[in-house]
Amino acid sequence: MTKIICRLMGIVAASVVLIVTVPTRAQDSSTQTLHILSGGAAQSLIEELAPKFKVETGFSIVGQYGAVGTMADKLRSGEPADLVVLTTPVLNQLAKEKLLQAADYRNIGLVSTAVAVRITDRVPRIDNSESLRSAFLAADEIFLPDTKASTAGIHLAKVLTELNIADKVKDKVREFPAGRLAMKNLAASTAKNAIGATQTTEIVSTPGLRLVGALPKGFDLSSMYAATIPAKALNAAAAKSLIDLLCSDVQRRLREEKGFTTPN
Repeated sequence: MTKIICRLMGIVAASVVLIVTVPTRAQDSSTQTLHILSGGAAQSLIEELAPKFKVETGFSIVGQYGAVGTMADKLRSGEPADLVVLTTPVLNQLAKEKLLQAADYRNIGLVSTAVAVRITDRVPRIDNSESLRSAFLAADEIFLPDTKASTAGIHLAKVLTELNIADKVKDKVREFPAGRLAMKNLAASTAKNAIGATQTTEIVSTPGLRLVGALPKGFDLSSMYAATIPAKALNAAAAKSLIDLLCSDVQRRLREEKGFTTPN
């Protein structure tokens, strides 16, 4: 009987060792997540490539998207991030603050600030200052991204001032934390005459909208978006793989479909 008990105890002990030494599936998957802080302009592109990236690397992407100023502040506050995709002026500032691994970035592409209407609406002229002014004045609602933290929103607030209509349209403006959210609300608007403006990538990725065109010369803005790795990234190698994918020649057509242009 004593021998049997001892043998049973040995089996139990071996089982305990097995349970302790083999990692659980949850523990293993937790190391396979790539955290991204990105301007809303790149959200559609990143989400489109996420399944391919998962297959190639095993990493799932968890992204936070919004106004570039807000994303930069999240990084400053210690938000975990393996990759940031922001405009180059914002990245330059973060590099000065020693929050990036290096001051060399990979450019994804230029994004224009543009005007949108619902797909069922008449397309207004916006080819010069007078027609752009008239289009905004004729609207019942004007949908914009954050005018204090987003690239397009800050610029559009200046445009309304330069057109001398900021006070005239202030009660029509519907402002949202990010361009994509502003465009979703434009698409859902029941106003008789609604218009919106943000970056092209956020317009073309929103169902129910028509891209009218970029702001006319003198009011235009094109912003270069680039990707780089934060100083405290935990998965730098995987982040580099995603940067390579986002910026590859193979994905050039997809970038253009999403609203990015490649400088000559």
